[in-house]
Amino acid sequence: MRRLILPVLLATALALTGCGGSEPAARGAGPDAGSDADLDLPVDGADTVRPACPFTAEQVTGIVGQQLDDKGNCSFGDGIALLTVTTASRVAGEMTYDYQRQQADQTYQSVTDLGVGDKGYLAVKDIEAEAVVINGAGSFTVTLSSFQRLGAQPDGYAQAMRKLADALPN
Repeated sequence: MRRLILPVLLATALALTGCGGSEPAARGAGPDAGSDADLDLPVDGADTVRPACPFTAEQVTGIVGQQLDDKGNCSFGDGIALLTVTTASRVAGEMTYDYQRQQADQTYQSVTDLGVGDKGYLAVKDIEAEAVVINGAGSFTVTLSSFQRLGAQPDGYAQAMRKLADALPN
């Protein structure tokens, strides 16, 4: 079992950094679709599938109230402001959640439970926000940065991020 820890962690890191494209992930393929028995987690086939990008440019424009263009790989922006969504399977999200939350505690001014999905947090600082949601559809990491309009409003980033988290598939 110890021999499998490093390869699983490396595969998860690759899955998380390489995910987020607008094309659906191949069912049962990829680094996070290994043997579920090796993970000691109760999973079914849906738990090991990376979801496709959950938004279109039109959807995120409506949610954040600012025109954003599709930049590819589930990234939307206007040249300054940027919204990105990284997707991963539920299993991959579960494996990295505690580490992500710990890093957010060190990076952001405020980190709170999101109250969306099975696990989730919202992290906010002056010009940036991050939300992680793990639910039945998979794992989603959403980041917002450099939105002047959101930063000018009290709780602007937090409000926009909550709307985005509520719009994620379940």
